[in-house]
Amino acid sequence: MGNLLKVLTCTDLEQEPNFFLDFENAQPTDAEREVWEQVDVVLKDAKGILDELQAYKGAGQEIREAIQNPSDEALQEQAWACVVPLVGRLKKFYQFSQRLEAALHSLLGALTSETYDDPTQHLEREQALAKQFAEILHFTLRFDELKMTNPAIQNDFSYYRRTLSRMRINNVPADGENEVNNELANRISLFYADATPMLKALSDGTTKFVSENKNLPIENTTDCLSTMASVCKVMLETPEYRSRFASEETVSFCLRVMVGVIILYDYVHPVGAFAKSSKIDMKGCIKVLKDQPPNSVEGLLNALRYTTKHLNDESTNKTIKSMLQ
Repeated sequence: MGNLLKVLTCTDLEQEPNFFLDFENAQPTDAEREVWEQVDVVLKDAKGILDELQAYKGAGQEIREAIQNPSDEALQEQAWACVVPLVGRLKKFYQFSQRLEAALHSLLGALTSETYDDPTQHLEREQALAKQFAEILHFTLRFDELKMTNPAIQNDFSYYRRTLSRMRINNVPADGENEVNNELANRISLFYADATPMLKALSDGTTKFVSENKNLPIENTTDCLSTMASVCKVMLETPEYRSRFASEETVSFCLRVMVGVIILYDYVHPVGAFAKSSKIDMKGCIKVLKDQPPNSVEGLLNALRYTTKHLNDESTNKTIKSMLQ
């Protein structure tokens, strides 16, 4: 029967795609391989980035001691010595966001091309690329969840910038400046100032993809995103599909991907994901989230509440707003 197992029961929504997207086992076809291999190089580093971020403890104590004892040179040097390698790590995360954005462009280029007539055909026939797109979204939401719960990241970087500025004023050589110069520090600072930096990088990247490909109808991109959201929703709410997941982790993977594509759609589509004309069944998607154990989806519901662009528009259905309150 292959990877695509048709649902036996039809859904009420006309546009609802009826196929199983094999997030666990999809392998690239010859046609997908070139793009798949480019993106695979980036995704291979993603787990290491998450592990490093999860283990990030920061230099809070050293910074506090240095600030409380400004005349103690030894404490100033100790704090600086702690912060410089941490800033190197933060720079690495920022640079990875740029690699991820480039990988997303490659995938969008393939999944929105004119090779097939509609996004459902793309996702059905290019399952390995759809899986990689899903993995990028899963990584993005996981990265931002970890970043939001770690205030040390911005504290460390702020201290680094203040200290670097002071050293420059006092003509003190700063060995750490080789790690991150002033111009790069400005860009990194803007990146981490956002509550969900990786999601913003992907949203900006998707918007940029649309503006750079003017010959490609915007619907090719938005329909790809709405179809992916629908596929995830259908797989999560259909017992026949859900029973095919070999791992329970695939459920949380699917939930994250669904939320990720909703947010991207909301940024790229002129009227967003919550409007009546949206091709995403927002009520159905929120219901699927609320049907999960609450502690496992609160972060995802918050992502819809606080990182979307159009939720608070006048045109947003009151029922949807109340479901997210």
